[in-house]
Amino acid sequence: MSDTLTRLAATIAARKSADPDSSWTAKLLAKGPEKCAEKFGEEAVEAIIEAVKGDRDKLASEAADVLYHLLVMLAARDVSLDQVMAVLDAREGTSGIAEKAARPKG
Repeated sequence: MSDTLTRLAATIAARKSADPDSSWTAKLLAKGPEKCAEKFGEEAVEAIIEAVKGDRDKLASEAADVLYHLLVMLAARDVSLDQVMAVLDAREGTSGIAEKAARPKG
């Protein structure tokens, strides 16, 4: 499963230098991090709507869009999937309640 995300993240990274007229990803990245974040938010809302409606197939499709746009947003700010996975790995085995309580306030 993570291989798919790793391959997708690599493809997105490669598209950073592509011609925006030849790649949707390059076009998004060329619009800047703010636009990438906005698009991620739009896709997240669409996934929420499908989750509330209860259509599993549509939710799966929207969730795929969310993951793609999350990776694009991360790439726009030069945050790698490896960095995100390292944070998740560090949290593994820790109670979510305890982990959240230990985060710096601010």
